Amino acid sequence: MANPEDKHRAFSLRLGRNTSISLGDHFRRTHQYPVASGRYVSTNELIRTGLRMLEPHESQVRALQETLKSGEDSGAAASFDNASFLERMRAPLAGYL
Repeated sequence: MANPEDKHRAFSLRLGRNTSISLGDHFRRTHQYPVASGRYVSTNELIRTGLRMLEPHESQVRALQETLKSGEDSGAAASFDNASFLERMRAPLAGYL
């Protein structure tokens, strides 16, 4: 059974409560210009924009992982004869060439 505190924390995040993060020196320097130049109103807006941009990437990673897993689950590859494949593909076109 899940910890009741975990449910409370997840619910709090959905409500948009404040979350504290440590950016580190690199990201502190990186975020200062876009905010100071007025491109973003605040660091919060900058972080939200970055997270929105991350969502499609994460979806693509999940889709790729699922596709890879599906390929692994499909079993070993069968042998492939390139010459006979090309012959079969060209046969219907023989009268047109």
